[in-house]
Amino acid sequence: MAMAGRLRSGLPVLRRVLTSDSLSSSAERSVAARAVLFPPFTSAEFARNYATAPPAKEQKVRVPVKFFGVSGNYASALYIAAVKANALDQVESELLTLVQASKESPIFSQFMRDPSVTADTRVKAINEICAEAKFLDITKNFLAVVAENGRLGYLERFAQRFSELTMAHRGEVKVTVTTVIPLPPEEEKELKETLQDILGQGKKVKIEQKIDPSILGGLVVEHSQKVFDLSIRTRARQMERFLREPVNLDAL
Repeated sequence: MAMAGRLRSGLPVLRRVLTSDSLSSSAERSVAARAVLFPPFTSAEFARNYATAPPAKEQKVRVPVKFFGVSGNYASALYIAAVKANALDQVESELLTLVQASKESPIFSQFMRDPSVTADTRVKAINEICAEAKFLDITKNFLAVVAENGRLGYLERFAQRFSELTMAHRGEVKVTVTTVIPLPPEEEKELKETLQDILGQGKKVKIEQKIDPSILGGLVVEHSQKVFDLSIRTRARQMERFLREPVNLDAL
């Protein structure tokens, strides 16, 4: 909460940034900082060369889940750097804090998605916001790279991917449960224990509840690419299809 408060208090910096003419010195500082943490690399080498340790003593880090595409590359690169710095939880918290701030601030959200904003302005804004929020250098410099490459609009997707990696790192499995009303604590506990038995030991079930009155009752459980639809809506549709099927008199 304290971090979120610091970030929200720092959002007015955007107004100063968007009207500031002194961009070059800030951009130069950003480039210099990134040169220390992020040596030059091609897009194909992004995830491989994101680490800050010297090559001779480089810590080998395995990404627990293989992702593809732009969001996967960015999230995997940040994961490797955060693990090496032993700062996985804090980096995740800072990313999610910034994403939440963008949802709460229309000005910030518009700024992140506006393609007409120059790279220098984006980098300066991110550096000042991160300084106000006291983010780690790893987070700040990652965001500077994202800003410079014009991908701030994809930050929420990057953060989602990164959270999936941190959950896999901790042995957590996210299960989304959709119901008409929130599950009572005792039912949530029973469901978690059941899922725990199904998934096996060594996995920690993390339930994310969603409310959707349109399912009428029952529940829908989503895990990975699997969906277990036990809703009344689906059962009613199945019953309707069954009743509409023609009767085969020869089978009677």
